[in-house]
Amino acid sequence: MRNYWEIFIVSLKLGLTSFGGPTAHLAYFQKEYVDHRQWLNHKEYAELVVLSQFLPGPASSQVGMGIGFIRGGWFGSFCSFLGFTFPSVFLLMLFATILQNTALAMDWLDGLKLVAVAIVAHAIVDMAKKILVTKRHWGIAIGSLAILLLWTGILSQVIVLAVAILCGLFFLKPGQFEQSKERALPSLKTGLLLLFAFFVGLIGLPALLGIFPNDWLQMVSSLYVSGSLVFGGGHVVLPLLETQFVQAGIISADEFLAGYGFTQAVPGPLFTFASYLGTTLFGFFGGLVATIAIFLPAFLILFGVWPIWYKLKGNSTVRKGMAGLNAAVVGILAAAWVNPIVTTSIHNGMDIIVAIIFYALLAKAKLQPLWIVGLGVIVGILL
Repeated sequence: MRNYWEIFIVSLKLGLTSFGGPTAHLAYFQKEYVDHRQWLNHKEYAELVVLSQFLPGPASSQVGMGIGFIRGGWFGSFCSFLGFTFPSVFLLMLFATILQNTALAMDWLDGLKLVAVAIVAHAIVDMAKKILVTKRHWGIAIGSLAILLLWTGILSQVIVLAVAILCGLFFLKPGQFEQSKERALPSLKTGLLLLFAFFVGLIGLPALLGIFPNDWLQMVSSLYVSGSLVFGGGHVVLPLLETQFVQAGIISADEFLAGYGFTQAVPGPLFTFASYLGTTLFGFFGGLVATIAIFLPAFLILFGVWPIWYKLKGNSTVRKGMAGLNAAVVGILAAAWVNPIVTTSIHNGMDIIVAIIFYALLAKAKLQPLWIVGLGVIVGILL
């Protein structure tokens, strides 16, 4: 019971303070789970990040689920998800209920964007020191960074990861194999059952909607399919949901944009925008159902694929590919740091100075991210 409570409280703290989108979330996770609490090491964390990048759904939430499972099994995974997701779900449901048409002054967000610049930069530097051990590793990371900055297509990240596997197979030595007996993952049978359930939902819900048209079923089907097919996290799913809900005439453009703006103001996963949509359409219970509908595919596919992934990684050929993947992750995070984090956060010389100060407080003064977030709010108000 103590482990579960600890998992929930730690993830709740992250859910209250993790601003900046999925890349920033992964930086917060690394700082808290790997560097501070050492619940898993850097290689294990990088492998979990790689797996989440390959799978559709909210990458940071999937990583959080995985860490919760490593720490406390199935219920630990649920506690991790609940803690990280609850703050933004609550705020968005509250906003949908009370403040749908209220204009909010959100200038203080500028300070939190600068916090994200510093925290992600610190995480990238830390990962690079531990993962990029040869010039070839550096080459894969820099190549991944360059490709993603020059090409921002929907499939660009997946293709970069695929090329990184090939580079690892041909140019890298297999990484050290660390098969920990303490890492009790779902069985292969359980994984296959979860994958079956994932595809049943993906195929069955739209088919059921075609037979029994229903407003509730349409919402659940749209959110489940969106959560099943979107790569790249919340920044990608929000435009897709606009097509599913606004263009389909389910919700007005004004209501959608009001929720979209507020979603950018809250911490935690951007997929919780679904909570706002569900509450706007069907009230409190609708918000809960919508939240489950969009996150359920991420849970099913993560724990469906993870045991297969874990069994394969003991093979030396697979480990070569994984070494390439780990190097590519550094480049992917660096590309996401440049765009959209830096490009949307740094507007003048003062922003650069503040971001550098925040980075120094993290890297040199070893100040906890929670205090940096507080400083970010103050700086945003003052600026």
